[in-house]
Amino acid sequence: MLKEKNVKKAIRLTMPIFFGYISIGIPFGLMVIDAGYPWWLALVMCLTIYSGTGQYIGISLMACGATLPAFLITQFFVGIRHIVYGLSLLNKFQKSNTGRFKPFLIFALTDETYALISTCQVPEDENPGEFYSLIAALDWSYWILGSLTGALLGTFLPFSFEGVDFALNALFVVLMIDQIRKSRDIFPSLCGILTCLAAIILSRLGFLPEQHILIVALSLGLAVLILVRGVFRKKTDQKKSEILIQEKSETVSAGEENK
Repeated sequence: MLKEKNVKKAIRLTMPIFFGYISIGIPFGLMVIDAGYPWWLALVMCLTIYSGTGQYIGISLMACGATLPAFLITQFFVGIRHIVYGLSLLNKFQKSNTGRFKPFLIFALTDETYALISTCQVPEDENPGEFYSLIAALDWSYWILGSLTGALLGTFLPFSFEGVDFALNALFVVLMIDQIRKSRDIFPSLCGILTCLAAIILSRLGFLPEQHILIVALSLGLAVLILVRGVFRKKTDQKKSEILIQEKSETVSAGEENK
């Protein structure tokens, strides 16, 4: 059973997500109504897909009459980044840590929840699985609340959609800044920005189809990160080995002098 102080801590941690999900959930709900669908479809998508980007794209695909295979393939490539998220959380999501909560944590993993779980510290007196699940459940409830609010408002009140498509981008920028502030590591974000710009430039020059910008930017970004981090880790390990060897030789020399 989660302790009250830890519940409050989880709520404090997720407050930025609350405001973000409300602000981008409402436009999603409005988009559902604007596309001619009933309000309850927003709830169904939140309970089954639960992906901000996936749901935004999903409504657009449905509205333009996309086939089911096209819908599924698009959703797969939109969510393919979660493979990287999952790999980086293998230690945190070990069965000994998360137990029966693991299936829910896998389902409820979004960009924003990942940003919190990967940086937050679990209280020493708390079960990691319960604490992570509370964070994920709170974020999920915020997204459902925002989406339902937008869908119900769109059903009864007229709204202008000008500018709402930027809401998701704004949230990603805020989360990126928060992650940089906590980790003090700007390289992953800088790498993502530069590889994205490179993909856009290649597209503008005619070397890359516009629909492939996202997948090329993701692939290039991952390749650069793996390469640079690998080289950096190798140099760091080499340096540590040299320091250990030096310390051992100094200890041996000191021992011989004492003799």
